[in-house]
Amino acid sequence: MYDLVIIGSGPAGLSAAVYAKRACLNLVLVEKEPMGGGQIIYTEQVDNYLGLPGTNGFDLSQKFEQHAKSLGVPIKKGEAASVEQEEKAWKVVLASGEELLTKTVLLATGASHRALGVPGEKELTGAGVSYCATCDGAFFRNKTVAVVGGGDVALEDALYLAKGCEQVFLIHRRKELRGAKVLQEQVQKEEKITFLPDTIVKEIHGDKKVEGVTLVGTENGNTKELPLDAVFIAVGMNPQTESVSGVLTLENGYVPAGEDGVTEKPGIFVAGDVRTKRLRQIVTAVSDGANVVASITEYLHENGG
Repeated sequence: MYDLVIIGSGPAGLSAAVYAKRACLNLVLVEKEPMGGGQIIYTEQVDNYLGLPGTNGFDLSQKFEQHAKSLGVPIKKGEAASVEQEEKAWKVVLASGEELLTKTVLLATGASHRALGVPGEKELTGAGVSYCATCDGAFFRNKTVAVVGGGDVALEDALYLAKGCEQVFLIHRRKELRGAKVLQEQVQKEEKITFLPDTIVKEIHGDKKVEGVTLVGTENGNTKELPLDAVFIAVGMNPQTESVSGVLTLENGYVPAGEDGVTEKPGIFVAGDVRTKRLRQIVTAVSDGANVVASITEYLHENGG
Protein backbone atom coordinates (compact mmCIF):
# COMPACT_ATOMS: atom_id res chain seq x y z
CA MET A 1 0.00 0.00 0.00
CA TYR A 2 1.54 3.28 -1.15
CA ASP A 3 0.89 6.63 0.47
CA LEU A 4 0.95 8.24 -2.97
CA VAL A 5 1.03 7.23 -6.63
CA ILE A 6 1.99 10.08 -8.97
CA ILE A 7 0.86 9.67 -12.58
CA GLY A 8 3.01 11.79 -14.88
CA SER A 9 6.66 12.81 -14.98
CA GLY A 10 6.50 16.42 -16.17
CA PRO A 11 7.48 19.41 -14.01
CA ALA A 12 4.36 19.05 -11.82
CA GLY A 13 4.83 15.34 -11.18
CA LEU A 14 8.56 15.59 -10.53
CA SER A 15 8.16 18.62 -8.28
CA ALA A 16 5.52 16.75 -6.29
CA ALA A 17 7.79 13.71 -6.09
CA VAL A 18 10.60 15.81 -4.60
CA TYR A 19 8.31 17.36 -1.99
CA ALA A 20 6.64 14.03 -1.21
CA LYS A 21 9.99 12.29 -0.73
CA ARG A 22 11.14 15.06 1.59
CA ALA A 23 7.89 14.54 3.51
CA CYS A 24 8.90 10.86 3.92
CA LEU A 25 5.90 9.55 1.99
CA ASN A 26 5.95 6.04 0.54
CA LEU A 27 5.43 6.85 -3.13
CA VAL A 28 5.99 5.75 -6.69
CA LEU A 29 5.94 7.85 -9.86
CA VAL A 30 4.44 6.27 -13.00
CA GLU A 31 6.17 7.46 -16.18
CA LYS A 32 4.89 6.42 -19.61
CA GLU A 33 7.44 8.35 -21.68
CA PRO A 34 11.01 7.12 -22.32
CA MET A 35 12.26 9.91 -20.06
CA GLY A 36 10.79 12.42 -17.64
CA GLY A 37 10.32 16.13 -18.19
CA GLY A 38 7.08 16.39 -20.10
CA GLN A 39 6.68 18.82 -23.00
CA ILE A 40 9.81 20.81 -22.18
CA ILE A 41 11.94 17.95 -23.55
CA TYR A 42 10.97 19.23 -27.00
CA THR A 43 11.55 22.92 -26.24
CA GLU A 44 14.74 24.24 -27.77
CA GLN A 45 15.10 27.15 -25.34
CA VAL A 46 13.43 28.15 -22.08
CA ASP A 47 13.95 31.81 -21.28
CA ASN A 48 11.40 32.53 -18.56
CA TYR A 49 12.22 30.09 -15.76
CA LEU A 50 13.52 32.14 -12.86
CA GLY A 51 17.29 32.06 -12.46
CA LEU A 52 17.94 29.99 -15.59
CA PRO A 53 17.54 32.30 -18.60
CA GLY A 54 18.35 30.80 -21.97
CA THR A 55 18.46 27.23 -20.72
CA ASN A 56 17.85 24.30 -23.04
CA GLY A 57 14.48 22.63 -22.44
CA PHE A 58 15.89 19.12 -22.66
CA ASP A 59 18.65 19.91 -20.17
CA LEU A 60 16.17 21.47 -17.75
CA SER A 61 13.87 18.47 -17.94
CA GLN A 62 16.76 16.14 -17.18
CA LYS A 63 17.76 18.23 -14.18
CA PHE A 64 14.21 17.92 -12.87
CA GLU A 65 14.28 14.13 -13.20
CA GLN A 66 17.81 13.80 -11.81
CA HIS A 67 16.78 15.84 -8.76
CA ALA A 68 13.94 13.41 -8.07
CA LYS A 69 16.15 10.37 -8.61
CA SER A 70 18.86 11.77 -6.34
CA LEU A 71 16.35 11.68 -3.49
CA GLY A 72 15.49 8.08 -4.23
CA VAL A 73 12.12 8.63 -5.88
CA PRO A 74 11.09 5.25 -7.37
CA ILE A 75 10.02 5.59 -11.01
CA LYS A 76 7.96 2.87 -12.66
CA LYS A 77 7.76 2.73 -16.44
CA GLY A 78 4.21 2.25 -17.63
CA GLU A 79 0.96 3.93 -18.58
CA ALA A 80 -1.94 4.36 -16.20
CA ALA A 81 -5.02 2.89 -17.87
CA SER A 82 -7.51 3.61 -15.10
CA VAL A 83 -7.97 4.80 -11.55
CA GLU A 84 -10.49 2.81 -9.54
CA GLN A 85 -11.88 3.21 -6.05
CA GLU A 86 -11.28 0.50 -3.47
CA GLU A 87 -12.50 0.36 0.12
CA LYS A 88 -10.59 3.17 1.89
CA ALA A 89 -8.03 3.23 -0.93
CA TRP A 90 -7.47 3.75 -4.65
CA LYS A 91 -6.18 1.36 -7.29
CA VAL A 92 -4.13 2.54 -10.26
CA VAL A 93 -4.29 -0.04 -13.04
CA LEU A 94 -1.46 0.08 -15.57
CA ALA A 95 -1.82 -0.83 -19.24
CA SER A 96 0.31 -3.90 -18.51
CA GLY A 97 -2.32 -5.11 -16.05
CA GLU A 98 -0.23 -4.35 -12.96
CA GLU A 99 -2.21 -2.83 -10.09
CA LEU A 100 -0.91 -0.27 -7.58
CA LEU A 101 -2.85 0.13 -4.35
CA THR A 102 -2.51 3.56 -2.75
CA LYS A 103 -4.05 5.90 -0.21
CA THR A 104 -3.82 8.89 -2.58
CA VAL A 105 -3.37 9.50 -6.30
CA LEU A 106 -1.86 12.57 -7.94
CA LEU A 107 -2.84 13.13 -11.56
CA ALA A 108 -0.04 15.13 -13.20
CA THR A 109 -0.47 13.90 -16.75
CA GLY A 110 -0.40 17.31 -18.41
CA ALA A 111 -2.08 18.53 -21.57
CA SER A 112 -0.65 18.34 -25.05
CA HIS A 113 -1.06 21.08 -27.62
CA ARG A 114 -3.31 20.16 -30.52
CA ALA A 115 -1.30 20.04 -33.71
CA LEU A 116 -2.29 21.14 -37.20
CA GLY A 117 -0.89 17.92 -38.64
CA VAL A 118 0.65 19.57 -41.69
CA PRO A 119 4.02 18.94 -43.38
CA GLY A 120 6.87 20.79 -41.72
CA GLU A 121 5.12 21.28 -38.39
CA LYS A 122 6.82 18.49 -36.48
CA GLU A 123 10.18 18.99 -38.16
CA LEU A 124 10.31 22.72 -37.32
CA THR A 125 8.85 22.58 -33.80
CA GLY A 126 11.27 24.53 -31.63
CA ALA A 127 12.75 26.19 -34.71
CA GLY A 128 9.99 28.71 -35.38
CA VAL A 129 6.95 26.52 -34.80
CA SER A 130 5.66 27.15 -31.29
CA TYR A 131 2.56 26.42 -29.25
CA CYS A 132 3.22 29.06 -26.59
CA ALA A 133 3.45 32.75 -27.43
CA THR A 134 4.32 33.79 -23.88
CA CYS A 135 7.14 31.23 -23.86
CA ASP A 136 8.72 31.98 -27.23
CA GLY A 137 7.41 35.34 -28.40
CA ALA A 138 10.45 37.24 -27.11
CA PHE A 139 12.69 35.35 -29.55
CA PHE A 140 10.93 37.01 -32.49
CA ARG A 141 10.99 40.68 -31.62
CA ASN A 142 10.76 42.89 -34.72
CA LYS A 143 10.00 39.80 -36.83
CA THR A 144 6.99 38.75 -38.89
CA VAL A 145 4.96 35.95 -37.35
CA ALA A 146 1.60 34.23 -37.66
CA VAL A 147 -0.90 32.89 -35.15
CA VAL A 148 -3.17 30.03 -36.24
CA GLY A 149 -6.53 29.81 -34.50
CA GLY A 150 -9.65 31.82 -33.76
CA GLY A 151 -10.41 31.33 -30.07
CA ASP A 152 -9.50 33.33 -26.98
CA VAL A 153 -5.97 31.92 -26.77
CA ALA A 154 -5.22 32.72 -30.41
CA LEU A 155 -6.46 36.29 -30.02
CA GLU A 156 -4.56 36.79 -26.79
CA ASP A 157 -1.43 35.40 -28.44
CA ALA A 158 -1.80 37.76 -31.41
CA LEU A 159 -2.19 40.76 -29.11
CA TYR A 160 0.77 39.67 -27.00
CA LEU A 161 3.01 39.18 -30.04
CA ALA A 162 1.95 42.53 -31.54
CA LYS A 163 3.71 44.26 -28.64
CA GLY A 164 7.11 43.19 -29.90
CA CYS A 165 6.80 41.80 -33.42
CA GLU A 166 6.85 43.86 -36.58
CA GLN A 167 3.75 42.18 -38.05
CA VAL A 168 1.34 39.48 -36.91
CA PHE A 169 -0.93 37.51 -39.23
CA LEU A 170 -3.94 35.89 -37.57
CA ILE A 171 -4.97 32.87 -39.65
CA HIS A 172 -8.38 31.31 -39.09
CA ARG A 173 -10.21 28.65 -41.07
CA ARG A 174 -13.60 30.33 -40.61
CA LYS A 175 -14.92 33.72 -41.65
CA GLU A 176 -15.51 34.89 -38.10
CA LEU A 177 -13.38 34.61 -34.99
CA ARG A 178 -14.64 32.59 -32.01
CA GLY A 179 -12.91 34.53 -29.24
CA ALA A 180 -14.52 36.94 -26.80
CA LYS A 181 -15.93 40.10 -28.37
CA VAL A 182 -13.68 42.32 -26.30
CA LEU A 183 -10.63 40.48 -27.65
CA GLN A 184 -11.95 40.70 -31.20
CA GLU A 185 -12.32 44.45 -30.83
CA GLN A 186 -8.78 44.77 -29.55
CA VAL A 187 -7.47 42.71 -32.46
CA GLN A 188 -9.34 44.88 -34.96
CA LYS A 189 -7.84 48.03 -33.47
CA GLU A 190 -4.28 46.70 -33.44
CA GLU A 191 -2.57 47.96 -36.62
CA LYS A 192 0.14 45.28 -36.49
CA ILE A 193 -2.38 42.43 -36.74
CA THR A 194 -3.68 41.33 -40.14
CA PHE A 195 -6.63 38.94 -40.03
CA LEU A 196 -6.74 36.21 -42.71
CA PRO A 197 -10.19 34.53 -42.52
CA ASP A 198 -11.33 31.44 -44.45
CA THR A 199 -7.72 30.32 -44.62
CA ILE A 200 -5.86 27.20 -43.56
CA VAL A 201 -2.17 26.39 -43.34
CA LYS A 202 -1.33 23.64 -45.83
CA GLU A 203 2.40 23.44 -45.15
CA ILE A 204 5.11 25.03 -43.02
CA HIS A 205 8.46 25.23 -44.75
CA GLY A 206 12.01 26.28 -44.08
CA ASP A 207 15.58 25.02 -43.94
CA LYS A 208 16.35 24.34 -40.25
CA LYS A 209 14.02 27.21 -39.24
CA VAL A 210 10.63 28.53 -40.30
CA GLU A 211 10.78 30.62 -43.47
CA GLY A 212 7.13 30.69 -44.44
CA VAL A 213 3.85 28.86 -44.93
CA THR A 214 1.64 27.77 -47.77
CA LEU A 215 -1.95 28.97 -47.30
CA VAL A 216 -5.14 27.70 -48.91
CA GLY A 217 -8.45 29.56 -49.09
CA THR A 218 -11.29 27.40 -47.72
CA GLU A 219 -13.84 28.91 -50.10
CA ASN A 220 -11.94 29.47 -53.33
CA GLY A 221 -9.14 26.91 -52.96
CA ASN A 222 -6.51 29.47 -53.94
CA THR A 223 -3.01 28.97 -52.58
CA LYS A 224 -0.40 31.53 -51.70
CA GLU A 225 2.97 31.70 -49.99
CA LEU A 226 3.43 33.83 -46.88
CA PRO A 227 7.00 34.54 -45.71
CA LEU A 228 7.29 34.26 -41.92
CA ASP A 229 9.84 33.94 -39.15
CA ALA A 230 7.59 31.95 -36.81
CA VAL A 231 4.21 30.22 -36.59
CA PHE A 232 2.34 30.11 -33.27
CA ILE A 233 -0.31 27.39 -33.23
CA ALA A 234 -3.28 27.97 -30.92
CA VAL A 235 -5.96 25.50 -31.97
CA GLY A 236 -6.63 23.95 -28.59
CA MET A 237 -5.24 21.54 -26.02
CA ASN A 238 -5.77 17.86 -25.33
CA PRO A 239 -5.71 17.26 -21.55
CA GLN A 240 -4.56 13.74 -20.70
CA THR A 241 -7.42 12.64 -18.46
CA GLU A 242 -8.42 9.29 -19.95
CA SER A 243 -7.47 7.37 -16.80
CA VAL A 244 -9.92 9.34 -14.62
CA SER A 245 -12.67 10.13 -17.14
CA GLY A 246 -15.08 7.79 -15.38
CA VAL A 247 -14.11 8.89 -11.88
CA LEU A 248 -13.99 12.69 -11.97
CA THR A 249 -16.29 15.30 -13.46
CA LEU A 250 -14.29 17.18 -16.10
CA GLU A 251 -14.53 20.72 -17.47
CA ASN A 252 -13.71 20.71 -21.18
CA GLY A 253 -11.51 17.71 -20.47
CA TYR A 254 -9.66 19.33 -17.55
CA VAL A 255 -9.88 18.38 -13.88
CA PRO A 256 -11.52 21.17 -11.83
CA ALA A 257 -9.30 22.13 -8.89
CA GLY A 258 -7.65 25.15 -7.29
CA GLU A 259 -3.98 25.61 -6.45
CA ASP A 260 -4.32 23.13 -3.58
CA GLY A 261 -4.98 20.37 -6.13
CA VAL A 262 -8.00 19.04 -4.22
CA THR A 263 -10.61 17.38 -6.45
CA GLU A 264 -14.19 16.30 -5.84
CA LYS A 265 -13.00 12.80 -4.88
CA PRO A 266 -11.24 12.46 -1.49
CA GLY A 267 -7.82 10.98 -2.10
CA ILE A 268 -7.45 12.08 -5.72
CA PHE A 269 -5.42 15.21 -6.37
CA VAL A 270 -4.33 17.04 -9.51
CA ALA A 271 -1.41 19.29 -10.48
CA GLY A 272 -0.01 20.97 -13.56
CA ASP A 273 -1.48 21.59 -17.00
CA VAL A 274 -4.19 18.96 -16.59
CA ARG A 275 -6.08 21.02 -14.00
CA THR A 276 -8.27 24.05 -14.68
CA LYS A 277 -6.01 27.10 -14.55
CA ARG A 278 -5.29 30.28 -16.43
CA LEU A 279 -1.54 30.03 -17.03
CA ARG A 280 0.11 26.79 -18.11
CA GLN A 281 3.85 27.30 -17.71
CA ILE A 282 6.76 25.38 -16.18
CA VAL A 283 6.81 27.64 -13.15
CA THR A 284 3.11 27.15 -12.41
CA ALA A 285 3.42 23.38 -12.83
CA VAL A 286 6.34 23.23 -10.40
CA SER A 287 4.37 25.39 -7.97
CA ASP A 288 1.37 23.07 -8.28
CA GLY A 289 3.58 20.12 -7.38
CA ALA A 290 4.66 21.77 -4.14
CA ASN A 291 1.18 22.96 -3.19
CA VAL A 292 -0.51 19.64 -3.81
CA VAL A 293 1.86 17.69 -1.57
CA ALA A 294 0.88 19.98 1.30
CA SER A 295 -2.74 18.99 0.62
CA ILE A 296 -1.84 15.31 0.35
CA THR A 297 0.11 15.21 3.63
CA GLU A 298 -2.76 16.99 5.37
CA TYR A 299 -5.24 14.47 3.94
CA LEU A 300 -3.11 11.51 5.03
CA HIS A 301 -2.73 12.94 8.53
CA GLU A 302 -6.49 13.48 8.88
CA ASN A 303 -7.21 9.96 7.60
CA GLY A 304 -4.67 8.11 9.71
CA GLY A 305 -1.99 7.93 7.03
